[in-house]
Amino acid sequence: MRLFGVDPAKDEVSVKRRVAYVPDLVAFYPWMTVRETLDYLASFRTFWNADTERDLLGRFRLKPDQKTGALSKGQRTQVALIAAVCPEPELLLRMSRTSGWNPIVRRDFIETVIGAYQEGEPGKRTILVSTHLITEFEGLIDEFTIMDAGRAVLTLEADAARERYQKIRARFSQPAPERDFSGALHVRRTAASSKLIANGGSARIIEELRALSPES
Repeated sequence: MRLFGVDPAKDEVSVKRRVAYVPDLVAFYPWMTVRETLDYLASFRTFWNADTERDLLGRFRLKPDQKTGALSKGQRTQVALIAAVCPEPELLLRMSRTSGWNPIVRRDFIETVIGAYQEGEPGKRTILVSTHLITEFEGLIDEFTIMDAGRAVLTLEADAARERYQKIRARFSQPAPERDFSGALHVRRTAASSKLIANGGSARIIEELRALSPES
């Protein structure tokens, strides 16, 4: 494995200087306040954006004098997100399922944190997220890889995926006709409708469906 063209096993410190990581289970020294925790984490970094820290503390409504041991899981994640974004690393890793977060933390990460991080220096920052719910990041993903049993089975740019894979639904006044469609990855029929996932050729499949006189 190499990051930035460097072997992390041989040059660990130089790699970690350029990376920030938000774990699934966040733990801080419970006797420290939020302020002390951020100052402690900042001491390991060569750069720390105090303006971003102040802005995110306000957005998350975190109290700097509150002990981290008294924070909720969502609040601890928010502190970890601040600590990951403020050094402005070249690579930000979020390796977990955001579906386990409460809706406010998930929205903050997807909209606020990712937006602020990427806007700081467009084109020079990368976010790598591991998730089971790719739709959570719709509109933010440039490229995705689908993994199965530890192996990459598909890598596509998001725009190419939107063009290639499309969901099509046809509703009929009578029972849906049992018909195979070439280029359809998946077909599901109910009493009066057919739902398909097209793997390219969606225009042709739609024309074939229209020839069957659907209601919609």
